[in-house]
Amino acid sequence: MTLTVNRKQIYFMPDSTRVLARYFNLSDDRKEKIIKRVIATSKIEKEQNLNQLLRNFSNRHRSVVEIWEKNFKRSLESGISDELKGYTYSYKEKLIIGACFTMEYSVEAAAFFNPSIVLSPDQTQLDDGQKRVILSFRATGEGHVSSIVFRSGIIDNDLDIKLDEVGKLLEKPKHFKNHIYNKSEFFEKLSNIEINDPIYSDLVKKKFPETFTYEELRRFVKELRDEYSSTHEIDQLLNQVLWLASSHYSISYSLDTSISERVIFPISETEKNGIEDARFLKFELESGSYIYYATYTAYDGISIMPKLLSTKDFISFKVQPINGKIANKGAALFPKKINGKYVMLCRIDGENNYISFSDDLINWHDDVILLREPHYSWEYIQLGNCGAPIETEKGWLVLTHGVGPMRQYTLSASLLDLNNPSKIIGRLNHPLLYPNEEEREGYVPNVVYSCGQLVHNGHLIIPYAMSDYASTYATINLNQLLNELLQNADCM
Repeated sequence: MTLTVNRKQIYFMPDSTRVLARYFNLSDDRKEKIIKRVIATSKIEKEQNLNQLLRNFSNRHRSVVEIWEKNFKRSLESGISDELKGYTYSYKEKLIIGACFTMEYSVEAAAFFNPSIVLSPDQTQLDDGQKRVILSFRATGEGHVSSIVFRSGIIDNDLDIKLDEVGKLLEKPKHFKNHIYNKSEFFEKLSNIEINDPIYSDLVKKKFPETFTYEELRRFVKELRDEYSSTHEIDQLLNQVLWLASSHYSISYSLDTSISERVIFPISETEKNGIEDARFLKFELESGSYIYYATYTAYDGISIMPKLLSTKDFISFKVQPINGKIANKGAALFPKKINGKYVMLCRIDGENNYISFSDDLINWHDDVILLREPHYSWEYIQLGNCGAPIETEKGWLVLTHGVGPMRQYTLSASLLDLNNPSKIIGRLNHPLLYPNEEEREGYVPNVVYSCGQLVHNGHLIIPYAMSDYASTYATINLNQLLNELLQNADCM
């Protein structure tokens, strides 16, 4: 039987007009000169400059004056002479200086890709056959720095998605470092990042209690720096402590923002080069309630760190690093515990699909089990998953991606046993989706890629990226897909 994949002619495109206001970082020497130039201008010039800034930018950002005030304060935090730190600035000077250290960043200018889709927590005011959905995307702008952005919409009986109006006033979250750290977990993660001399590691560890907050951590680091000021090895280790601590945080957005205006932009040092490929899922807790999780990869230009994002409302989020043997790109969590354990798909070697089990959502120390190696021609190079598995009555449905000759990506599917997901009970012997002539041209040619799907009206809804530039989605009859997966079981 030939499976019919219906490519919907509905596209999710990058929008370069959606801009964030970011801090514009310059050298200390240049900062001094800029601040002195602002101070030296006449009162009339300052008034004219500020009026022009307000005309040009107040309608492009929510509370742009607050952004300038914040960036003025940040510009004085380091590398500024005592003379300028002690100067009494007028309100207009503060705003103009803050504007000098602010830049607009178009978060979607380069690409809008690698989508996932989940049911929204808000399912009110809908007609029969409709569901409200949230799509997440990897958005890329200048410097190929990636962030997570959202769209909301309604999918109807005909499987058409109509997006809500997209907001233009983007907002970064308020940033809170209120995480409570566990000493043993924290230093175990630190040892995985870089090997340190155990003598110095023990000296640092002794300073910390069994649990501590971020502010306490900063105080301990300062005290250790004062105590061992001439010890290069301890200084390096303390830098790693601060680097790792910055990867735990909580964020929230104003209630008066639409979800399309909320941007999860790199915040910590571990993320400064981008947040990649968030795989969102709706996770069923043992109490019967739900929480949303997303596994994603943080990149600082040198190291990658898998992280877990959690939220109940898409307003407040918690971020934690994932520890253990699965710590690599492309981890995908199952949407509920199986036999009392969390389950994760992963690809620890960049080539094969694996599965892992854990009693702890953050710490994955059990052995990783090989699930499947490349076999078909369209996956000779590598295999990976395309997001959280979907529970069906016949098994766990897993969408996979394969990379073949000419680095062409294709999507296919496997079926895992419901009670023992380390057992494959069916798989396709052909791709479901491959880049067609309209989809193969883009930032990275010949790529189709997805980070999460859902089932609606008896069909699998597959949002996917087209050559790392824009996104669309396809649908396929779920029963037809499951039947073909099971028919191929004898051929494995």
